[in-house]
Amino acid sequence: MTERFFLYDDLEDTKTRFVSFMGENQRFDLALVRSDRYYGKQLVLDIQGSRFAIIGTDDLEEEGYLEHAFQLEYEDAEELRAFLYEVI
Repeated sequence: MTERFFLYDDLEDTKTRFVSFMGENQRFDLALVRSDRYYGKQLVLDIQGSRFAIIGTDDLEEEGYLEHAFQLEYEDAEELRAFLYEVI
């Protein structure tokens, strides 16, 4: 067996916030992970939907980003976007 080649193998302290809220059409169960790894952006995990994205304010301003990343309809993405603007 060949030796495993790691691109990186780092251990990093993180701060994780778990939050759940009800939108007009769906429930959001999220984990927001903050670390120094993503240049000020946060790792946002949709626990129920099994999706995640690395998100900063620039991503929130990009049209269609949340819709694509989390497979959301426009209205649901707007609710998530409004929440993420408050916490990111």
